[in-house]
Amino acid sequence: MRRYGARPDPDRRYTARPGAYAILPRGGRVLVTLQSGPEPELQLPGGGIDPGESAISALHREVEEETGWAIAAPRRVGMFRRFAYLPEYDLHAEKICHVFVARPLLQRGPPTEPGHCALWMPPAAAVTRLANPGDAALLRQVMGRR
Repeated sequence: MRRYGARPDPDRRYTARPGAYAILPRGGRVLVTLQSGPEPELQLPGGGIDPGESAISALHREVEEETGWAIAAPRRVGMFRRFAYLPEYDLHAEKICHVFVARPLLQRGPPTEPGHCALWMPPAAAVTRLANPGDAALLRQVMGRR
């Protein structure tokens, strides 16, 4: 599996943290989320898969929490891993990122996840501003197919 970002520290123990993330194109734009803290970051909507939860269930839940949108027809387009410190959990994690493309269906309301703001952007702008190089690579790959 391809790795993006910093190499893991061989002296540190990392906890595997699988997650599901969405590329959400519509009308020539893509829906992303701006997470305000601990540092402002533009991200693909998504997050951790809870124990006993499927990647698809997590995807639907996380997208709605972070953007307020319901989605349809998710299709997995790739996966990658990255090693990161997650300050909100005080955890050094090996993030195993499952990335899907899906159709934004209906905005049910504002994001319910604290510190998140949903933004529509041209894909080229999103690629250059996404904080995670793995997210940017898969967005570039998916949008290049359209």
